[in-house]
This record gives sequence, C-alpha cells and structure tokens, in this order.
Amino acid sequence: MAAGPYDHIPRRRDIIDRKALMMAIETLLGDSPAGTEPPRPATLALFKDALASGRAEIRRRFLGGNGESPSDARGRNDGPAVLAATSFLMDQLLRVLFDLANEHVFPAANPSMGEQIALVATGGYGRAELAPQSDIDLLFLRPYKQTPRGEQIVEYMLYLLWDLGLKVGHATRSVEECIRQADKDVTIRTALLEVRYLWGEKTLFETLRRDFTQKFLTGDGRDFVEAKLAERDARHRRMGDSRYVVEPNVKEGKGGLRDLQTLYWIAKYLYRVDDVAGMVTKHVLTQSEARQFRRAEQFLVTVRCHIHYLTGRPDDRLPFDLQREIAQLLGYADRPGSRGVERFMKHYYLHAKTVGDLTRIFVAALEDTRRRKPRLRVLWETLRPKQLEGFRIDGQRLAVAGIDDFAKDPVRFLRLFHVAQENDIDIHPATLRLITQNIKLVDARLRDNPEANRLFMAMLTSRKDPETTLRRLNEAGVFGRFVPDFGRVVAQTQHDMYHTYTVDEHTIRAIGILSRIEAGTLKEDLPVSSEVVHKVLSREVLYLAVLLHDIAKGRGGDHSVIGAEVANQLCPRLGLDAAETETVAWLVRYHLAMSATAFQRDLQDPKTISDFAQLVQSPERLRLLLVLTVCDIRAVGPNVWNGWKAALLRELHFATEQVLSGGTLQGGRRSRVSWAQAETNKLLADWSEADKEAFAARANAAYWLSFEPAVLARHARMIHEAERTGAHLRIEHRVDAERSATEVTVYTVDTHGLFARLAGAMALSGATIVDAKIFTLSNGMALDTFWIHDLEGKAFDRPDRLARLRARIELALVNRLDIAVELQRQQPNYPTRDRVFTVEPRVLIDNNASNNHTVLEVNGRDRPGFLHVVTRALTSLNLQIASAHITTYGERAVDVFYVKDLFGLKVVNPRKLAEIETTVEDTIRAFDAKFHHPPALARSAAAR
Repeated sequence: MAAGPYDHIPRRRDIIDRKALMMAIETLLGDSPAGTEPPRPATLALFKDALASGRAEIRRRFLGGNGESPSDARGRNDGPAVLAATSFLMDQLLRVLFDLANEHVFPAANPSMGEQIALVATGGYGRAELAPQSDIDLLFLRPYKQTPRGEQIVEYMLYLLWDLGLKVGHATRSVEECIRQADKDVTIRTALLEVRYLWGEKTLFETLRRDFTQKFLTGDGRDFVEAKLAERDARHRRMGDSRYVVEPNVKEGKGGLRDLQTLYWIAKYLYRVDDVAGMVTKHVLTQSEARQFRRAEQFLVTVRCHIHYLTGRPDDRLPFDLQREIAQLLGYADRPGSRGVERFMKHYYLHAKTVGDLTRIFVAALEDTRRRKPRLRVLWETLRPKQLEGFRIDGQRLAVAGIDDFAKDPVRFLRLFHVAQENDIDIHPATLRLITQNIKLVDARLRDNPEANRLFMAMLTSRKDPETTLRRLNEAGVFGRFVPDFGRVVAQTQHDMYHTYTVDEHTIRAIGILSRIEAGTLKEDLPVSSEVVHKVLSREVLYLAVLLHDIAKGRGGDHSVIGAEVANQLCPRLGLDAAETETVAWLVRYHLAMSATAFQRDLQDPKTISDFAQLVQSPERLRLLLVLTVCDIRAVGPNVWNGWKAALLRELHFATEQVLSGGTLQGGRRSRVSWAQAETNKLLADWSEADKEAFAARANAAYWLSFEPAVLARHARMIHEAERTGAHLRIEHRVDAERSATEVTVYTVDTHGLFARLAGAMALSGATIVDAKIFTLSNGMALDTFWIHDLEGKAFDRPDRLARLRARIELALVNRLDIAVELQRQQPNYPTRDRVFTVEPRVLIDNNASNNHTVLEVNGRDRPGFLHVVTRALTSLNLQIASAHITTYGERAVDVFYVKDLFGLKVVNPRKLAEIETTVEDTIRAFDAKFHHPPALARSAAAR
C-alpha cells in the first residue's frame, strides 16, 4: 500500500483497490501461458471502470454529498486532498499496468540489468499533486540503451493510457541521459527536481536521485535561480503582468500557483527542503509566512479543482461564469450590499497578493545575494553614499539600519517610501519583510502623527511617479493600514465586464494617469485636461479627490455619497483646510456627474448645460471635475476611453465654461440659429438665394443648433442631390477622426418605426450606435444622423462593412429584412461572455431634464439588437424620438432618448408614463428570455 504522501487519505481502497484490480486481470488471463496479452477490450474496460469509479469517489468527497462520513466532510472543498487522492489513484493504476506489461505480457525469466526499467513520476505528479484534468508526467528510466523488451513495455503502457483518455507527458531515458538533458534544459532539471518513485527497479531511481544531487545540488545554484526568475518574468508578461485581471489564470497568472511553485523549487534546489515545513527549518520562511503559504496554496488549489470539475478539461482560467458558480460552491452567499461572487474574488486577489508578497520577499532576497555583480554595479556601489536620510544603502536598495528601527520610530514606515521615491531607489527585500513582520505598528497613533500625514501627502502629490510609490505602499500593506478606508477596497472587485481592475488597482492607476497629465506626456491624447490641470488652485485637492473617488465601493448604498463622508473625515487629518475638504468631498460626491451628463444627455439642449453649470457653480470645480473624470475613465481598463467620449467631455466642458463665465446659451437661441444659417450659406455660395431660403425653411431651430455649419452644408447638398435625381433614399457616411466614430446620415421618407428599422439594420451589420439625432423636415422626409462604432469601439470604416451596412439599410426600409429572425440567426456568432450577467431592465423617466422633451433612460443587458428592440417598443407607444444617446458599461447598456408624444409635446400623463415604463421593461425581458441562454448553467447541469 502507498505510503508517505497518501497516509492522510481516508479509506483509500474506496478510491481504488489495486489488489482487486490485479486479481480481475489475472482472471482474464486464466491459464494462458506467459507472454499472452489478456483480451484488450476487457482489460481496457476494467481500467476504465477503476478510473471512473475512483474519480467519482474523489469528486464526491470534494463536493460533499448525502450520507458523507466525518472524514468526507473534512475533505469537502479541500483541493490538496483532491490532488493527493488523484495522484494515489493514478499510482495504483500505473502499478497494475506496469505489472501486467512487465510480468505477464512481456515477461523475462531472468532479466538482465540492461532490461530493468523504473517508472518515475515527474513534475506536479512527482509532488503527488495531480489536478483532476492535468497531464500525467512520466519518466521510463532505463540503465543503458533501450532494449526491444523495454520498448514493448513502454509502448504497451502508453497505448493503454491513451485509450483511457489520459494525457501523458513522457520520456524514456537512461540516468546518464537525464543528467545530460537536465544540464542543457532548466525545464527538464526542474521536472527532475521533483521525481518520485512509482514502480519497477528502485535502484535505478536511487541512482538518478544520487547523480542529480551530486551534479546540481552541491553548487550555489545561481544559474538555476536566474533561469527561474527569468521564466517567471516572461510568464507574467505573457499573462498580462497583473494579478488583478478580471479573469485570472489560477495556475500561470501573476500571484498564482506557479509563483508558489517557483518559490518552492528555488528553496528545494538551494536548501534541499521537501516541504513548506522544511523551508521554516532552513529559515527560508518564518512560521507566519509558512502559514500564509499554506492558506494561499489551499485556496488556489481548491479553486483550480473546481474549474477542472466544472469544465471537464485542464483549463486554469477563472472566467466570469465560473466565478459565480465556484463562489456558491465555496459558500459565498449574497448579503445586503455585498454579492457573494465579489467577496469570493476579493479573497482570490488577497491570496494572490499574499503569493506576491511571499515571492517578492523571498525571491528578491535571493536575487540580491546570489546574482553576479556587474562591473557597473560595483562602480555604482562605490560612488553611491552608504547612508541616505537615516537609512542605509545595501546594494542598489534602501534598507533600515536595524531590525528595531520601525519599533523605535513608526514614522519611518512612511519616510522609507518617501526617501525611496525622492531618490529613485528600490527598497531592500529584507526591509520589506521587516515591514510585514511589524505592520501592526501602523496604528491609530501613527495615523494621527502630523509628520506621517505630511509624508503621505508628499508621496501622493509628488512629481516623481506617485503611482509606483503608492503601489509599493499597497503591496507592503502600509497603505491600507495608514488609510483604513483604502484598506477596505484592497482587492475589492465588481463582478461585471466594465471594471477591469480591483478598486485599489484602479485608483492607483488613476493617480498615475493624473501624474502623466500633469507632466504633459498625455498632451496629444488629452489636450484640454493637460491645459486646465495647470490652472487648478490646489493640487492636493485634485490628487485626494482621485484617491478617494471610489473609496466607499463595496459598502452598499451610493458609494459617491458615502465616499464624500469619508473625505470629510480624512482630509483634515491629511492637512487640508475646511474649504479644501469641502471641495474634495464635493468632487467625490459628484465624480460621475460629468460623464453621465456628457454621455447620456443632449448637449445641444440648453437646459442640459444650464443644469450642469448650476451643479458645478464655479470654473475651478469644472476644471477639477474634468480632470478627475478623465482619470477615472481611462483607469477603468483598456479600450474604455475613446475619441467619442473625449469629444463629448470637451464639448460639455467648453459649453459649461461659457455659462460660468457669464455667457448664455438659452437667451441667444435665435441669434445662434441666425449665425448657423449665415455660416452655412457661406459654404453654399454657389446656390441661389431661393434655394438657401427653401432649405432654411425645412428645418426647425433644434436642427440648426445640433450641427456645425460644415455638417449643415453637407446635409443641404445631400438633400438637393436627392431631389434632383428623384431618389427616395440617400445614405452618406464620413469618418469623424476627432471623435473616432463614423457619421452615417440617412435621408428618406419618414415612416412609422423608421428609427427601429435603421437600428436593427446597423446591429445586423456589426455596428454599434453611440449617438443619434432624428429630424423630420417640413417636406415629410426624415434626416437621421447616427454616429457608430464597430464592436471594438473604433470607427466603423472598413469599405466592405460599410457596403454591407448600406445594403441592409436599403432592405430594412423596404421591409425585405426580417430583423428579429436575422438577429436570432446571428446569435451563435455573438460573444458569449456577457451572457453570464443578468441586468434587470429598468426605465427611468425625467421630465425636468429638458424643457421640450421627456427624457427616458433605459437600462438593460447590452447585446446586438437591444437598441432595435427598445426603439420598436417606443414606436408602438406612438412616441417621437428626437435624439438617442447610447452608453455601455461592460454588459450594461444605458440608452437615453429624448421623446415627444404624437402631438409633439412632452409626455406628462401619469398613466401614459406608467405604460411607457411597463411596456419597455416587459419588451426587454421578453427579448432576454428569447436570446439569453447562459452557457454556465447548461454546462453545470450536464457536469453534475
């Protein structure tokens, strides 16, 4: 029976009984002479049954079930137990298979030494840590050259293993070949570092262990350490170089299991340890760090096992759909103001951060002590002063003078990072470890210390890369202890497709963006922000507002309101006066107001601008809010910021600035229309006065105020050409480079449901509408302008796509395109990741946002056809759509419509308003039910 790594597995024979399996095979053999292979189908069936029943028993223990024993209950959600039990199962199967091949199928009466063979586990299987769907790494070890009999044994075993559906990584080598290959390839050396004897000639295995130790484990290990560190860095870059990605890889990602294994490999290679306890004995880790190691490993391994069981494949990525399922399996239930899946992912990121802490402290210390010193580094150390503001220089890193420095003066927790920032120097890993061991000294007394707060503000507002310094503070645990409210959002996640990073990572990235705006490095992308940032009266106010804008996420309620309360409490402690504190609190309270107004309101409506100006009240607040908004959006994740959003924010900023500076929008409406018509006429110099007057008479004032004169002139020529040729449909497009969008203008006969048909045609063509302005001219023709993106948020500009769009619009307008049928037919081609999420439909009605229109805000799950479905419902309610403003936040669509009733008036009747709300929400729910089939639920049902 197995020993060592399997002693803790209860009732091992319930997983597999090796003797019983061997007896069943011997029964198949009967009285057959030696060298006879038992019937292959029957043999394969026996192995398949043993494998399937063993896996089922392991899974049953892991997931729990009815009538489970106390030992089974302990094994529930115990990932390491699954790894050990799966390894045990595979060991027994391989031993039976080896005995069958070696003693019965290819027997040797008196095998020579050259015919001996040993079966050896390598890699993760060698550690007896085999995940449910992982490959089996085997080494067939022979003494000299391969013999025909040895080849037959190996081939027989591999074919049967493959027939069992197992994925086998294998090599057949002699001891000498193993050592030679390990000398050339660090990957092979790492695999041989964890070899484990399975079966066969044990003296061969012992020779391999002895020769490997003598060859590789007697030197300083410098080359191995360097290779593993380079391998780790390359892997991190390949996986995104952040542990805070929304769908992390539990094994290969930063902060994942492979990082823990790298730490263990290096310790094993250098110190000859066999487990985490040995790392404590060798003073590689402290007892506390070893406990953190085990807890992180337990959590990550358990999550990985759930992924393997739910997917049925060796997938180590934790996608959105599995996050929710695994959270439920691990007992993370929803609570008021706290979703279970978000608490689960917070714990994941906290464990990943722990892994980062352990590997950074341990591996960086090895880097410091074992890597060769280049000549330039020696020269640098010679010229560099040995002391720096009370700290010592050790190599190229800043270190404390003694182990009791923090206890003597806790302010040094902050001063250390400040000195490192000002002198562009890293912090010694031993000092980082000392910080971790003394972190409880960052307490209320230190938080109330004026010098500590001064140093913190100096780091936050420094012109020397505050992002890196704050990230170091956060990684060391000092940030969250010194600002406890920030500590509450460390690893805080939002389970959606909009937010790419955890709240703390998003915040630190936003501060980095602010620093780059201020330094002028983003001037080309953000010209207005780069200009106004230098006009703000208080840099401290701006930096603190960016720091605190999401500080209250995850607490339930409105995080903006709660965050403003946090700002009122924290800012005086950090040295701000009453007026500055009030401004920070206001910015936190309204940090979403500018983006909501720019993206979800009609900026040509004077009331939109006047309402926003009344909220902002001062040019200083407008400048601060603009920069804060830009930093916030750009730090959400890649591809969130685009030229369209930039243009809308600029437009809102300049219009509001005009009002706050004493200008007017509403009062000059008539003069603005006259100016627009005059400027347009200048661009139509070749037209007769009669033609100009006829065009001016066809549109109302809202039309003239909605476009620049150049656009108005294009519209005029487009309409003139359509009338000259007698065309009932004309479509033109141009790429608006400034807004990174494609402007599509459709001139056609105005008909009931026109907007809905156009929206459907665009959805079927892969276009996303981001804005639309709808006008009916006095001649009964519609002039509708759309701004569209492709599915990646870029201008829709490929000629083939534009041709397909034009063709589908033409078909839709003559009712030869069944949009609903086509949307359903295309559904398999749509991205499936967003189907994980459920967004409850919601309609908000505002009759105060505009003087002339009722404003409808429609929320729902974004997918192709959503806008078509909504506008079709609005058409059925006899509503006229004047403009539409489309915003998406990951899986959530927020579409805002300015509408009037059939008589061209605002909708004020309560019963009609209630009907609008009910009809639109029910329509969206029906569409969700028809098109929303969460793949996770179907897969889970099949898996169980």
